[in-house]
Amino acid sequence: MFNASCRVLATVGLLAAATVGLSACNTVSGMGQDASALGHDVSRGATATQSAVTSNTGLATH
Repeated sequence: MFNASCRVLATVGLLAAATVGLSACNTVSGMGQDASALGHDVSRGATATQSAVTSNTGLATH
């Protein structure tokens, strides 16, 4: 199904993804902190979008 070059490329890709993933979260605690930071970023983005909609249209968003 896959030729040798595709297998090598897929293996290198998986190893690179695993390396990045493991270096980003060394511990379960670190993973929790990363998830928390992502949640805060999403919340700040939603608040900024809501403020922009309200200030540019004058319409309430809820």
